[in-house]
Amino acid sequence: MTSDQFLTAALRNPVNPAITDELDRLGLPDAWLVAGCLVQSVWNVLTNRALDHGINDYDVFYFDPDTSWEAEDAVIRELTARLGHLGVAIEVRNQARVHLWYPGKHGVPYRALSCSTDGIDRFLSANVQVGIRRSAGGYDVYAPSGFDDVAGMIVRPNRTANFSAANYTKKAARWQALWPEITVLPAE
Repeated sequence: MTSDQFLTAALRNPVNPAITDELDRLGLPDAWLVAGCLVQSVWNVLTNRALDHGINDYDVFYFDPDTSWEAEDAVIRELTARLGHLGVAIEVRNQARVHLWYPGKHGVPYRALSCSTDGIDRFLSANVQVGIRRSAGGYDVYAPSGFDDVAGMIVRPNRTANFSAANYTKKAARWQALWPEITVLPAE
């Protein structure tokens, strides 16, 4: 699968371009639509399911040096107001502050990041290491692990410094229940 094929399939889910268009209008710094909402849209195209099948939420990353909760909460409220008409859950996270809350929530350390793509690089599963954003020429696509696992419906652990076998296994089990066609590689 090429980057263009991935993008075409991911954008068939009308929520994905609606979010990226709004992020572009809002002008959040280093803003990307990332992870499962993109890959799962592609899986749904590949398996002829409803385009929103199994998608829990739509993840938005941005990077603002203001690491206060108040600043992030203001962005969350703004995007909720702008995108509430879509009727989907949108998870907005300032990647500049993830290291402040991640260890308490997930039980593993997390070093400070320097940009949003650093957060994409650290996803538990290599197949969801993807992000898209609007650009002058259409879309930027970031996929450090490429698209072979997406096209092959393979879930592969990404053993970064924050990797948790338990969290990976839990996430992969949820996905396999929804998309039995996927192949889940073991966490260890």
